[in-house]
Amino acid sequence: MRPTNPSPDHSRPAAQTGPKVDADVSRSGFLRGGALAVGAGTLGAAMATGTAAHAAPTGGRDRPGRGGGRGIDPNPDYRPPQVTRLATVTGPGITTRFRMDATDLGAPAVTPDGRILVIFGDTFEEPAVGGGWWRSPVGLFAEPRRRLGHGLEWTSAVGGETAEELVEYPHDSDPVSTILPGDILTIGDTMYLWMMVNHGFGNVASTEIWTSTDSGESWERTAEMFAGDHLAGLAQQCTWAAHPTDGYVYLLTTGFQRDKEAILQRVKQDSVLDPAAYETWGATGEGEDQQWAWGNEPTPVVGGQVGEMCLRIVEDKWVLTWFNAGLYRCDVLIADSPAEIQRPLYSETLLWGCNWGQEGHDRVAQLYGPYVLPGSRLDDMHLLCSQWNTGEGWPYHVQQYRIEGLRRAMESLS
Repeated sequence: MRPTNPSPDHSRPAAQTGPKVDADVSRSGFLRGGALAVGAGTLGAAMATGTAAHAAPTGGRDRPGRGGGRGIDPNPDYRPPQVTRLATVTGPGITTRFRMDATDLGAPAVTPDGRILVIFGDTFEEPAVGGGWWRSPVGLFAEPRRRLGHGLEWTSAVGGETAEELVEYPHDSDPVSTILPGDILTIGDTMYLWMMVNHGFGNVASTEIWTSTDSGESWERTAEMFAGDHLAGLAQQCTWAAHPTDGYVYLLTTGFQRDKEAILQRVKQDSVLDPAAYETWGATGEGEDQQWAWGNEPTPVVGGQVGEMCLRIVEDKWVLTWFNAGLYRCDVLIADSPAEIQRPLYSETLLWGCNWGQEGHDRVAQLYGPYVLPGSRLDDMHLLCSQWNTGEGWPYHVQQYRIEGLRRAMESLS
């Protein structure tokens, strides 16, 4: 049986001073309680910082099966992907020179000038949530010529020697408490960053798009997009990718609270900043008479309780990695097109949630936010994934995972 989710205590970690908490949800309670359906457990010893757990990389038969249990594989030809916890990429001694020992998320993109830019969320100078100089979002540049298998190597920050807030604004003010990133996109010479304006953590009042025209070195708050209740709250959290040939950007969107399904939208690449230009994908009718079309009221294409997502084109496939909050794990869906995400060619769990002290390469305590790194291939895909030990206050960091054999696994089922 898989380890259960840490106990859903909705208080903030003791002796921390962090983001303002509204009456309904705290930041720690939100991240801690992402998978209450799995059941409650107890926190074990905190994981040591640094690279790699002691267990061998996963991929053999002694792993949770596709149904969640252990036993004989019903498909003897199926070879699951192998997961390796490769490196810790933020934290003391790693991002200290940028004055950001504590951070999370990590949405990546290739800049117009060819570098890798990774955008992080709530960030603090000391290694703890609330550890001074709070800002969000911040960005770090990584060396694009370094092999992903060696782990990311940071070269500089947005802001120069230290990681500055992309656009300065007051935190814990009335009404804005923090502005959090959804995902980043590059089209031509412009980078677009989807942002969620929080009026108290978890209460997304609206969304914005910020832009950069100098390869991510500077940013501006360019467009106000949607109210928080747009599409019944299903247009808050976002991931997006530009189609290489049809001229559209495709988006998967959901609520910020990890209690909703995800819907599919699209917008012309030259109209990303125009809220009226967005179309939703939906179905009419039922059974054999059901028909899907653009412009219909949205119909969910990813079920369950959807958290942070990352939609990317990897080789010839559309790949979605997402935090499955209801089942406390990070999953992958692979499809031939955005519209086929609802009936993917392949789906699998990549990272399983667990208690502290019970971790392995594919077992990660209090995990969230799986993002696909540029340069990934189906047989050698790299993810950034966050952890926050809300009971101890640390770690609150981002790690890099290597996923080998997705194409092989997918083809073994065909």
